[in-house]
Amino acid sequence: MGLILWLIIGGVIGWLASIIMRTDAQQGIFLNIVVGVVGAFIGGLLFSGGNINNAPLTITSFLVSLVGAVILLAIVNLVRRGSLR
Repeated sequence: MGLILWLIIGGVIGWLASIIMRTDAQQGIFLNIVVGVVGAFIGGLLFSGGNINNAPLTITSFLVSLVGAVILLAIVNLVRRGSLR
């Protein structure tokens, strides 16, 4: 059950991050899930000392994951286009 929850929350976080970064038209559901899960990992490393994976689902952990996903998309945009969107 935990894996299914990770995929659903990761998809929502990735989708919201892609809307914020205006890359929603370029991504499908699979890429949204990947961005959300990797973004949660990045956000956990940057803001929570790596504890985001052990934390319960709260607004704070959701926002940390969203910020991590936005950072991930910004880095991808820099590499692909050479500029932030």
